[in-house]
Amino acid sequence: MRIRPAVKDDHPALCAIDSVAADDLKRRADIADWIQQGCCHLIEIEGEAAAYGVLTHHFFGQAFIEMLMVGTSWRRRGLAGTLIAHFQSMSSGAKLFSSTNMSNRPMQDLLVKAGFRPSGYIDNLDENDPEIVFYSPPSRS
Repeated sequence: MRIRPAVKDDHPALCAIDSVAADDLKRRADIADWIQQGCCHLIEIEGEAAAYGVLTHHFFGQAFIEMLMVGTSWRRRGLAGTLIAHFQSMSSGAKLFSSTNMSNRPMQDLLVKAGFRPSGYIDNLDENDPEIVFYSPPSRS
């Protein structure tokens, strides 16, 4: 297993493991944009893209895990947690944020397990499903 920045040639593989991209042209375009911006990282196992994550700095200038996606056949193996730890190490000494819908209990549990704390919520993004913002404090070296 290795984690590396995604490159243009990875686009089809990332779209194939993304549960939204199959039916959503915007998601496919987002993946291409994230790759081009250099903020998309993937986990590769035996030459196959298994998961990807996106770390941006658009959230009030702070590091923000914008996306985590694990391919269906690779789930329940700790890959999302591995990506979170990777992003935490990339952001050591700085604040790190992420968010998820209130209905997405598995993601909430994953973030808490990784040391994140709830930091507030945003109404009206998805109807009747508030977005919970999570915060990982800067690591103290």
